[in-house]
Amino acid sequence: MSLRLCLAASASAFALLPVAAMAQETPSDAAIASDAANVDSAVADSGTVIVTGTRRANRTISDSTVPIDVLTTDAIQNNGFTETNRILNQLVPSFNFPQPSITDGTDVVRPATLRGLSPDQTLVLVNGKRRHTTALLNINGSVGRGAAAVDINLIPSIALSRVEVLRDGAAAQYGSDAIAGVINFQLSRETGARITATYGQYESRVDGIEAFTGLQTNAAGQPVLTPDANRNGNGDVFATNTTGKDRKVSDGETLTVAATVGVPVFGEGNLNVSFEYQDRNPTNRTGYDPRRQYNRLASGAVDPREFTINRLSHRYGDAATKDLKLFVNTSAPLGENAELYAFGSYGYREGTSGAFVRLANDARNVAAIYPDGFLPLINTDLDDISGVIGIKGEIGDGFRYDLSANTARNAFDFLISNTLNRSYGTLPGQKTAFDAGGLRYTQTVANLDLSKDITVGFAKSLTLAAGGEYRRETYQLKAGEPSSYNAGPVVGTPSGAQGFPGIAPLIGGQRVDQLNARHNWSAYVEADLDVTDAFSVQAAGRYEDYSDFGSDWNGKLAARLEPVEGFALRGAISTGFRAPSLQQQFFAASATNNVNGVLLETVTLPVNNPIAVALGSQPLDPETSVSYSAGVVITAVPRLNVTVDVYQVSIDDRIVVTDNLTANRAAGATNPGVSIARILDQAGFTATNAARFFVNGVDTRTRGIDAVATYRMELFDGRLNATAGFNYNKTKLERILAAPGPLANIPGLVLFGRQEQLRLTQGQPRTKINLSLDYERGPFGITARTNRFGRVLAAGADQFGDVRLGAKWVSDLEVRADVGQHLELAVGANNLFDVYPDRVPVGLGTDPVTGAARAYSATNYVAPWSNFSPFGFNGRFLYARVTAKF
Repeated sequence: MSLRLCLAASASAFALLPVAAMAQETPSDAAIASDAANVDSAVADSGTVIVTGTRRANRTISDSTVPIDVLTTDAIQNNGFTETNRILNQLVPSFNFPQPSITDGTDVVRPATLRGLSPDQTLVLVNGKRRHTTALLNINGSVGRGAAAVDINLIPSIALSRVEVLRDGAAAQYGSDAIAGVINFQLSRETGARITATYGQYESRVDGIEAFTGLQTNAAGQPVLTPDANRNGNGDVFATNTTGKDRKVSDGETLTVAATVGVPVFGEGNLNVSFEYQDRNPTNRTGYDPRRQYNRLASGAVDPREFTINRLSHRYGDAATKDLKLFVNTSAPLGENAELYAFGSYGYREGTSGAFVRLANDARNVAAIYPDGFLPLINTDLDDISGVIGIKGEIGDGFRYDLSANTARNAFDFLISNTLNRSYGTLPGQKTAFDAGGLRYTQTVANLDLSKDITVGFAKSLTLAAGGEYRRETYQLKAGEPSSYNAGPVVGTPSGAQGFPGIAPLIGGQRVDQLNARHNWSAYVEADLDVTDAFSVQAAGRYEDYSDFGSDWNGKLAARLEPVEGFALRGAISTGFRAPSLQQQFFAASATNNVNGVLLETVTLPVNNPIAVALGSQPLDPETSVSYSAGVVITAVPRLNVTVDVYQVSIDDRIVVTDNLTANRAAGATNPGVSIARILDQAGFTATNAARFFVNGVDTRTRGIDAVATYRMELFDGRLNATAGFNYNKTKLERILAAPGPLANIPGLVLFGRQEQLRLTQGQPRTKINLSLDYERGPFGITARTNRFGRVLAAGADQFGDVRLGAKWVSDLEVRADVGQHLELAVGANNLFDVYPDRVPVGLGTDPVTGAARAYSATNYVAPWSNFSPFGFNGRFLYARVTAKF
C-alpha cells in the first residue's frame, strides 16, 4: 500500500472510535481578540490560541504539532508598506515576494511564495475559508511562472486582526494547494474606529547608474561606439558621458488612506467595515539606453536626433496602480447557541506598466506614427468580488457545527495604449490603443464542518472532526477587438497590438473563449488527541474527487512530545496534492515575435489544443507531494520562545511550461527545428512557428530549516520585544520529463531548459534572516528591522549569461508617538541604507571556459537588475503616517 493510502487509512481509523459526532472547531472570537490584545511584537506569544492547522478549541502556538507563526496587529500596522505581501516579506523568513517589471499583468498582480515553492502551492484562507485565485496566469519571466495565485494584496492590512502562517503540508486538512503551507488571514472583530493615512516616496541614489550628460563623440562629432557594439546582435551601442555620480531619483509617491469601523449589532453581534484606497505612482530604475535609435543618414552619419532624444525611455520598476478595497465582517447571534456570520470583499485595481521600447529604427515601428519610436503601455483593470455566509453553533452535548457557502469572481482586462498593429501599416484610421481582451475566473464553495470533544479513559482529551466540501470553478478568456490580434494587409510584419497582442477567439483551429468549468467533492476526518499534558497526536485523512481528472487520497500524522517541561519535540508526515488549475489547462495566447530578425508565430496552448496534441501534449495530472518535518520547541526560559524545524517536501509531476518548441522551415535547417516543422506541417499547422504548453514536467525535492525566536523584557521603564527568524531552503530537480509523443524522437530537443530549471532551484533566496526590535515607553515607540536576503542565481541565455545576486541586508526604521488620547504620528524609512541588488552585467564579458570576449544583451543596459531580486530594486522609501483611533 502506498504511503499516501497508509496515512489516509491511519487517520481514518480514529473515525471508528465510538463517538456521537465529529466536527470542526475554532476558538471563540473573544479568545482571539484577547490574545491579540496581549501581544505586540512581530510574532505572537507562545501561549496564543491558534485556529489554523487544528480543529481543537484551545490549541496554542507552543503546543502545536507543526510550526505556525502568528503575526500580530501591531507588527502589521507599524510598517511603512501598506501592501500585505510586502509586510509578510518583512516578517516571515520563508516568505518571498519579488517585484518584477516588464512582465505584463504580473507587474500589477505579483505572486508570492512560501518555502521556495510555487505561488499556487500555498493555500490562502480568510477567516478559515478558502480564498479564490486571480484569473491572471503568470506566464512571463518572473518567479512563479506558470502559476495562478491568490492576490494577497487585495486583502487590506487594516482589516486584519492577525495572520497565521502554517509552515507545513496541510492538504489532508484543507484540500488542494496546501503543499507548502497555509496562510490564514483573520479579519478584525474589534469595536471602535481607526483611520490612517500614509504618504511616502522613494528618495534614492540609483546604485551603478551614473547620471547621463551626453554621448561621447570623435573629432568628426560622431558618437563613439562601445566595444560590445555590433556583437551578438547588439547593433550600434554608443559610449556615454556621465557625471560620475549615481542618478538621484524621487518617485513612487504613494498615498494610502484606510479606515476600519467596528460596532456591536444585534446584542452580542458585530459589524466591521474596512476600507483602503491607495494611489501609487510608478518608479523607474531603467538605465540610459545607449543604442542607436534612428537609421543612419545616407552619408553614414548618425541622425542628429541621437544627441537630443530622451535615453531614459523605458519603464523599469513598480507599475502605476490605483487600488480600492472594501472588506465587511459581521455576525449576529441566533438564540443562545448559534451564530449567523458573513464576510465579503470588493477590490478594484487600475494598473499601468510598460513593455520594451520599440526604437525609431525598429522594424516593428511605423515612423509616420511614432517618429521617435514608442513605449507600449499595458493598462490593466482588475475587478474582484467575494462573499461568504454561514451559520455555526453548538447543539446537544458539545456537538459543534459550521455550515457555510462562498462565491467569488475575479476579472482581469488588458487595454493596450501608445502602441500599434504593425501589420496594418499606415492605413487610414490605424489605431494606437486596443481592447486586448481579458480573463475571468469564478469559485463557489460549500462547506460543512463538524466537531466534538470526546471523553476517553486512556487520554486527557480527544477532539474528533469531520466535514465535507463542494467546489465549482469556471475560467474563460474574453477575446479582444479584432484589430488587436488580426494580421493586416502588410505581409511579413508582426501582427497584433505590440506590448500585449489581443486574445484571439480562435487559436490552432480551436475556440479558446468558451466557458470552462469543473467541480469537486471532498470529505475529511481528523482527530486531535492529548494522551497526556506532555504527549499529543494529530491525524487527518481526506478524499477528493474532481470532475476533470479523478480522485485523490491524502493523509497526515503529527505528534508532539515534551519529555522535560519547557522542551518539546514535534514531527509530522503528510501527503498532499495540487489540482492543475483551470488557468493552466485552458489559457491560450498567440503572438508574432521577431526573434533574431525572423518572424515567429508563437502560441501558448491548452493541452487539448490540436497543435499541442500533435506535438505530444497530455491531459494534466495533479501534483502530488510527501512532506516530512521535525522540530524542537523551547520555552524553558521565561519570556523566551524558540522553535527550530527541519523539513523536506518531495513533489512529483510539478506542472511547468515547456520551452518554446520552434520550427525551422529554412532550406538546410537542422534538428530540432526541422523535425518540429515536419510535425506541425503534417498536422496542417504550416503557419505556426513556435508553440509551448503545460506538462507535468519535473519532480523536485525541497529541504530546509525554519527557526524563530522571540524574547520580551522590561527595559528603562519600557517594554522591548525582540524577534529573530531564519530560513534555509534548497530545491533539487529529481527528474525531468522526457519529451512526449513525436517529440521523443527529435535529437537535441530541450523540453524544459536551463532557464526554467534554475527558476525552480536557484531563483529564490537560499537563506533569509529576519531580525526586529520593538520598543515602547509611554507614548513613544520605535521599530527597527533588518532582513538578510540570501543569494539568487538568475539564468541567462547560457551559463555565462547568468546573473548572480549576492546576499544583501535591507533595514527599516520607524519612530512613532501618541499625541493626546486619539492620535498617533509616525515617520520612518524602508530600506534605510538605500541598498540595491547586484547589477546585471553589461558590455563585454569574458567566457570563463574559452577566455574569449563576449557581449551581453544590449537590453541589460535598460533593465539593470534582475526580476528575481527578492526585495525589488527601488531603493530607499521615506514615509509619514497619521492614525486616529476612537
